[in-house]
Amino acid sequence: MQPRKQDRRARPDQPGLLAPDTSGMNFYRADPALTDLLRLHLPEATFRHIEPHLDRLGAMAGGHLDECARLADRHTPVLHQRDKFGRDVQWIEYHPAYRELERAAFGEFGIHAMSIRKGILGWPDKYPVVAKHAFTFLFNQAEFGLGCPINVTDGCAKLLNNFGSEALKAKYLDGLTQTDMGKLTQGGQFMTEKEGGSDVGTLTTRAVQEGDHWRLYGEKWFCSNADAEVVMLLARPEGAGPGTRGVGLFLMPRHLDDGSQNHYRIVRLKDKLGTRSMASGEIKFEGAIAYAVGKLDRGFVQMAEMVNSSRLSNGVKSTALMRRAHHDAMTVARNRVVFGSRIIDKPLAQRQLMKIMLATEQGLSLSFLTADALDRAEAGSQDAAALLRILTPTLKFRATRDARKVCGDALEMRGGIGYIEEFATARLLRDAHLGSIWEGTGNIVAIDALTRAIGRHGADGALAADLHARLDDSAKVPAAWRDRLRGLTDRSVGFAREVAGKSDNEADARRATSLLYHVASAVAFAWEGSRIHEMRGDARRLLLSRMVVDHRLSAGDPFRLTESAAQRAITAHLLGERAIGIAEVGELLTAA
Repeated sequence: MQPRKQDRRARPDQPGLLAPDTSGMNFYRADPALTDLLRLHLPEATFRHIEPHLDRLGAMAGGHLDECARLADRHTPVLHQRDKFGRDVQWIEYHPAYRELERAAFGEFGIHAMSIRKGILGWPDKYPVVAKHAFTFLFNQAEFGLGCPINVTDGCAKLLNNFGSEALKAKYLDGLTQTDMGKLTQGGQFMTEKEGGSDVGTLTTRAVQEGDHWRLYGEKWFCSNADAEVVMLLARPEGAGPGTRGVGLFLMPRHLDDGSQNHYRIVRLKDKLGTRSMASGEIKFEGAIAYAVGKLDRGFVQMAEMVNSSRLSNGVKSTALMRRAHHDAMTVARNRVVFGSRIIDKPLAQRQLMKIMLATEQGLSLSFLTADALDRAEAGSQDAAALLRILTPTLKFRATRDARKVCGDALEMRGGIGYIEEFATARLLRDAHLGSIWEGTGNIVAIDALTRAIGRHGADGALAADLHARLDDSAKVPAAWRDRLRGLTDRSVGFAREVAGKSDNEADARRATSLLYHVASAVAFAWEGSRIHEMRGDARRLLLSRMVVDHRLSAGDPFRLTESAAQRAITAHLLGERAIGIAEVGELLTAA
């Protein structure tokens, strides 16, 4: 496939244009914060190995892959019920641009297999989750829809590896982790039914045992990557009890050993608001052959591991949308001249840009903080495992919601043509609305953070300990600012405990989860700013900590002017490109 040539008049390096955009931008080189955070969270050897690959992906995401994503979004999948000979053989037709995106994600970079299979991109071992999600972050700035097949293929492989029998692993695991497109078998996760989305215990899909396999009967209502070759799903074994305890986990292949299609039908594809490039459908099981994975009475618990991994990925992908929107807004603001000056020089535009930047940077920091916790948990740290329980739903809840607002504000920075589908902003906004629905809506995830992570597992203690430790590790940050962040940490954790402790307080679950997110990001910014200053003498990231405290954690007076001299100085530093030292930052942290 040969995408159209970019119009050279739309380059972002020509000030005064009506609508400069990000065409041709290298999203890795344009994001020094990403480089800084990877250097903080990864071993030096790992970072040095992946950096040239990230640079290459960053260039592709801002160029060829971005154009492929535009075409794949416009030319959506088509379900065919029969082949050309009239046989009832279902297949989904994809635009060549979508296949090109698949080739890059699965074949060239192997994003789906990085944390499972050794040897990806020439690295002798498996990659840390932090490294994998650096690639997730860059790829999804171009294409959000394919992020789901990448993630569920990864998740299927993990479930199979962790819980599957040796026979099942021998038969299916290699294909799920292949980077050879001729051998790859993509995965799917079919959970949602008509009777309920998040209420998994009400599912009605039945599993009837037949020798060494099972047959499935029933329907799944929202199945993304509908023609996946290997599907993980939940069904209730015949005779099992009600609720989630009676649900088993099953692997269902698309094709049987003789090459014929398994006994289920894709009834239709969904006509979706966003992620239109990727096929989501309704599935009807008509005795489909499937195999039990793990213990039948632990199906829901096992699938929950995949869901938690997906929630982290969801937070990273939503942050990718915010970063792409941020790039677009800054490109417009720096290059478009109106009423005799650039948009970025206008105070009200600066305030809007700061709202976009702050939410984006919060998502970036919390994404890699969570990924780092997962890496440490998988290495055996119980403290990290407890921290992961609270960070994952907290990230998923807030970052996905922020993405909707950030993408809308970035569209507005472009003005009326931001609403036109030729530019990326309209697609970003459509895609952003899915993030807060995938793997649990906002209400469900907030309750999960408070009721399950804090109320059941006591993960609030792990969060408080981690944040206090990061402040202790930030000795060059002014003591007064660290003390303020310690106080806010204790207050937010205490409030979350209060909400989690009584069911009558459920209505405050969203607010409590947001407060945990904001406090964690404020502390993360302080820790990062201190460490980055040690690496290259730039403490600007520490100023984001003050922005969170002022604009997310402090009660506002609607009749008070908000832009003090200190705030204007902080905004100027954050929107600029000059590195500033810790002493100058320290003065701004405590200025009135």
